[in-house]
Amino acid sequence: MQANDLLQLAEQFGSPLYVYDAEKIQSQYNRLTKAFSKVPNLRINYAMKALSNVAILQLLRDMGSGLDTVSIQEVLLGLHAGYSPEKIFYTPNGVSLEEIEEVHALGVQINIDNLSILEQFGAKHPHVPVCIRINPHVMAGGNANISVGHIDSKFGISVHQLPHLVRIVENTNMNIVGIHMHTGSDILDIEVFLYAAEILFDAAKNFKNLEFLDFGSGFKVPYKKDDIATDIDELGKKLSKRFNAFCTEYGKDLTLIFEPGKFLVSEAGFFLAKVNVVKQTTSTVFAGIDSGFNHLIRPMLYGSSHFIENISNPKGKERFYSVVGYICETDTFATNRRIAEIKEGDILSFRNAGAYCFSMSSNYNSRYKPAEVLWMNGQGYLIRAHEKFEDLLQNQIPLPVDVAATV
Repeated sequence: MQANDLLQLAEQFGSPLYVYDAEKIQSQYNRLTKAFSKVPNLRINYAMKALSNVAILQLLRDMGSGLDTVSIQEVLLGLHAGYSPEKIFYTPNGVSLEEIEEVHALGVQINIDNLSILEQFGAKHPHVPVCIRINPHVMAGGNANISVGHIDSKFGISVHQLPHLVRIVENTNMNIVGIHMHTGSDILDIEVFLYAAEILFDAAKNFKNLEFLDFGSGFKVPYKKDDIATDIDELGKKLSKRFNAFCTEYGKDLTLIFEPGKFLVSEAGFFLAKVNVVKQTTSTVFAGIDSGFNHLIRPMLYGSSHFIENISNPKGKERFYSVVGYICETDTFATNRRIAEIKEGDILSFRNAGAYCFSMSSNYNSRYKPAEVLWMNGQGYLIRAHEKFEDLLQNQIPLPVDVAATV
């Protein structure tokens, strides 16, 4: 997308505003499938927690994607978006057996990540196809909050508990059709990923009726110029060769599954915010925008860096700014960042705003959530309206008049 397109959308739909480029999502999907084109059976399940707008789900559905979900609500959204149950994969963590039963009743593939629930569910539903999430105890990912395969992680069944796991499966006569792992997000070292894959291959040998192996995702995308990213082509070449060899050893062509979220939508997203005030202090020039961590929490939560561009003055002389929000707590998006000269009323564009941005937004400070727009075939389509005051009140219930009068 061009800066002029974004400016036009900010003028048309207001700010703050999320914009998603459909062409970029499509190109990322095609890039991943091409990298693993030598695998006979490949399936991509979009990790919808990254961005769960129904229009985005429909876009990926039409490209052939399945869904990776982590809650009953995401499952219901997927069904609402037109996915058939067999195209939806459910990988929860720490949920109740009751929720898993609800999902099972919908016909969705279940992935279980702890021994207790595995035994309870297996005893009750021995013939239901189940996938098992293994924790390979491999540290991968960037920030500690997004590394989920290490030994202290709450996710998955420890690979060291494999004998116990196998005993449960044998005692309940469960139907195990898949093995799954996810090491974490922002994977840089392909060799670490391949090492974890070998652990999954070894675990898979304990189960004779597998239909698929799910390797999660966590592929890193670039956040700035010359940033390091996962080499998808190299990973595709190496893992495809090893996966096909394992299928030969196993005696059956299995399906290779990935669950990309950030990889598909991060670079497609732009977050547009208007500069309310330029404030010079004794040591800093602040650019205060009409947003805050209520709309984009990743820099505060993960220390993530989003490239910020002044699209109102892209060729202006660069100065140093600290870009901050309007929340009544510290919400700093960038500190002493070189940005083209900013004036009040300018529109700033935050890159890589497609993943875990709107989906983690809130109404903190009773602020409204922004609108979302999908840029497709040279046109902007409103896919979520900007909230209004009535939306804040929608589920609130005031005290009855007679009770309030006694306070």
